[in-house]
Amino acid sequence: MASFNKVILVGNLTRDPEVKYTASGTAVANLGLAVSRTWFDKQQNQKREETTFVDVTLWARQAEVAGEYLSKGRPVLIEGRLQLDTWDDKETGKKRSKLSVVGENMTMLGSRGDSGGGGGGSRGPSNQGQSRPQENNNSSDQSTDSFYDSGPSSGVADDDVPF
Repeated sequence: MASFNKVILVGNLTRDPEVKYTASGTAVANLGLAVSRTWFDKQQNQKREETTFVDVTLWARQAEVAGEYLSKGRPVLIEGRLQLDTWDDKETGKKRSKLSVVGENMTMLGSRGDSGGGGGGSRGPSNQGQSRPQENNNSSDQSTDSFYDSGPSSGVADDDVPF
């Protein structure tokens, strides 16, 4: 039987990213993400909101970018996979488990003024072979690091963003 493990989340950071390094020097960032959904409750005749808090782990360059440019409250899009961590609780001796997301692609949303963070995004190691959509600009000398710019020359109008 085939299986598929893919998660796409858009939410706001609940805390500043915590970046650490493994013994081999690989960066690891831990993020907290608040993802909300709203709906209209016909029985109570009012708008309702539910927030889910998700732990996200980013690796390598994505982790470094998150630590440098993201901050609490900043909107971000995370694409990744679910991972179940299990361990024995040292205090109670019971088995514990936690479902989290391993981020494979991170895109910073909003502008630099949104909660003090920078603009742009980062693609992780799993996406290195994929091509990015080209913007419709006449400038052919635009660097690949232009995703740090969030100015009016980004090539995408606000009305074109689907969310």
